[in-house]
Amino acid sequence: MLRLRLRFKVIGCPRRALALVDTADPDCPACQGAGGITHDYGHPDTGEYEGTHYELCPCSTTWALPLLPLPRWFRRTPLSGYSSEPPF
Repeated sequence: MLRLRLRFKVIGCPRRALALVDTADPDCPACQGAGGITHDYGHPDTGEYEGTHYELCPCSTTWALPLLPLPRWFRRTPLSGYSSEPPF
């Protein structure tokens, strides 16, 4: 049986928005509620670390339902650049 564990999350694609997402099962024996399992791998010749492969667990889903777009924040820096004048 599919149980939904919904929560709110801020997503950023293509514009920042508040979305409703499903989370991983906290009682999952495979991923312990993380939603996936990481596998580190190294270079076959040198054995040095090359990256991490992330495998999604079947208990988690990757869907997100955007609900509300968030407003764009105003720029804090002036468009003309910074002034070299002293503040006094």
